[in-house]
Amino acid sequence: MKTLRGNPYPLGATWDGKGVNFALFSLHATAVQLCLFDSVEDGKEVEQIWLSEQTDMVWHVYLPEARPGWLYGYRVYGPYDPASGHRFNPAKLLTDPYAKAIARPLRWHDSLFGYPFGKIEEDRVPDPRDNAAYAPLSKVIDPAYSWGNDAAPRHPWHETIIYETHVKGLTARHPEVPEALRGSYAALATEPVIQHLKRLGITAVELMPIHHHIDEPHLADKGLSNYWGYNTLAYFAPDLRYCSGTMDPVLEFKMMVRALHAANIEVILDVVYNHSAEGNHLGPTLSLRGIDNYAYYRLDPHSLRHYVDYTGCGNTLNMQQPHVLQLVMDSLRYWILEMHVDGFRFDLASTLARELHDVNRLGAFFDIIHQDPVISQVKLIAEPWDLGEGGYQVGNFPVLWTEWNGKYRDTIRRYWKGEGRQVAELATRLSGSSDLYEAGGRRPHASINFITCHDGFTLQDLVTYNKKHNEANGEENRDGTSDNGSWNCGVEGPTTDKLVNALRERQKRNFMATLLLSQGVPMICGGDEIGRSQEGNNNAYCQDNEISWYNWNLDQKQQDFFEFVCRLIQIRKNPVLHQRDFFQGRQIRGSEIKDITWFSPRGTEMTDEEWHDEHVRCIGFRLSGDSVSTDGNVESEMTATTLLIVMNAHARATPFTLPAHRKHIRWRPILNTAQPESEPQADMEKGGTSYTLQGHCLAVFELQD
Repeated sequence: MKTLRGNPYPLGATWDGKGVNFALFSLHATAVQLCLFDSVEDGKEVEQIWLSEQTDMVWHVYLPEARPGWLYGYRVYGPYDPASGHRFNPAKLLTDPYAKAIARPLRWHDSLFGYPFGKIEEDRVPDPRDNAAYAPLSKVIDPAYSWGNDAAPRHPWHETIIYETHVKGLTARHPEVPEALRGSYAALATEPVIQHLKRLGITAVELMPIHHHIDEPHLADKGLSNYWGYNTLAYFAPDLRYCSGTMDPVLEFKMMVRALHAANIEVILDVVYNHSAEGNHLGPTLSLRGIDNYAYYRLDPHSLRHYVDYTGCGNTLNMQQPHVLQLVMDSLRYWILEMHVDGFRFDLASTLARELHDVNRLGAFFDIIHQDPVISQVKLIAEPWDLGEGGYQVGNFPVLWTEWNGKYRDTIRRYWKGEGRQVAELATRLSGSSDLYEAGGRRPHASINFITCHDGFTLQDLVTYNKKHNEANGEENRDGTSDNGSWNCGVEGPTTDKLVNALRERQKRNFMATLLLSQGVPMICGGDEIGRSQEGNNNAYCQDNEISWYNWNLDQKQQDFFEFVCRLIQIRKNPVLHQRDFFQGRQIRGSEIKDITWFSPRGTEMTDEEWHDEHVRCIGFRLSGDSVSTDGNVESEMTATTLLIVMNAHARATPFTLPAHRKHIRWRPILNTAQPESEPQADMEKGGTSYTLQGHCLAVFELQD
């Protein structure tokens, strides 16, 4: 086959309309071989081409005869010396880290391991077996696609409502989605799914990992799979398993994004750049490990055969290596520019910020993100913790970043569970967590508020189980956290007890109302709006089945809750509920009241003693409609109006005196979680009079002038 020198950039396989340029970074390799295959089915290796050109540690070649659709992999030569951090083994066909598509998924076989599997890994003898029949195959793509008039919705952060979901789980059982499409990118773009999202009122879907991933061998041995997908192999390729088969996965993903954009819904990707699918020193050799283990991974300086593991997944990518940083940045830019996504949620983001050992909020990763004219303009969300020492960094990320606020989740759960000494921190979390974000120059939208997420109990299970029930995972219920902050309302698991079930529904309304009435950005865990249960499993990462898939055959109770959530999101459109700036607790110029005021059930402002009284579980707060700051632009279709929100975590009813800052104040009830009917009450409540707030209840009132 004719070969030309080619170019060291861009990395990966790049079709230019005439041929394909192949480029691969390896700092310590002694030789690199490009291997071409004739088909996915038999996987016959038909050509081996030496990459004789090397520029700045990038090996490259140009093939004028190559075309989109060609299948390939690499064999990389160099020392096999685990004790020195090198694990080269040319018997192993390797996935291109820059592969834009994966044509064939991995099939587990002992030959995928770089050392003789089942023997002592410390042996310096590499495994000689060829793994080409079992390894994933990379595929050359033609990136051309007609985006038409596609435009990013670009919802402001303070008006954003996120819906975290799984591509397959959302649609695998949807009766209105064609069966051939269920569980795919194409299914997410169908009219029934998009109409559900629009009816709900969310502004963005946050998709759990869609980068191509593999299932760990211990799961495959149990007949399970890595359903969540936090085990990435290829950072540029849409996961093959979410392709309907009706078209190329890259094309299908682009069509999904375009359909969601047309519905004014943003697409945010959950990305996993902290570790790879190759696991610890006993893991397989699939890509980075065989290309240049020493360069791509953080190795234990005291034992180079082992990995530094801040992730709990066996390895950590080496963000101190410029080419590894380049891999991450190139991947992010690709998904923005070529795939039109609107933002990213970074799994275990603290890992990315570690320079030597400590998390450094001004580390190279943040510096590069901030100066990048493309990446810095999309939505950036951090999971602000990892499993290493000092990894819990809630509130410590720099400007431009928002964070999953784990302190918000924990506080709200404790409060509605009925624990004491919560109201002081509750007030801080409800008003945007200024203690975490204001000093760093960030705004309330830096707080991504959530009650539940993919990891842990669903909302239904949060009010149904006191303990985890993860037996289906095959680990004797040892996996998953035991600290859930849940309350089963009196009975463990499903019950026919009407009183218990009624309390559970009320608690669900309390949680969802609290989430959507708090300052910051709310994130709804997909399926919570329709009462999805995982049967008490709080770590369903390996359950690609009905435990995780959404059940769309809704009973009346589920339908009523969905309508309640839709109504809540409409109430949230009041600009007073998504302020751009933090409250100051001060009188507003030209107004009779402060921007925010906190009340005890007596209708008077909270005292210092009440803030710290362990028995206080009932509290109210008034948000002034005059507190909404504008810059001359239209903030919302709704006019900001003053709201009063009262919350009672006591089991008993509590009389609450409605505040009156002047005579003849009237409050119109617009929501009460103890009354599930969807229509608001018409009766007015006078300021200064007592309102009976039922036990385990939240109520919202609107000031009537």
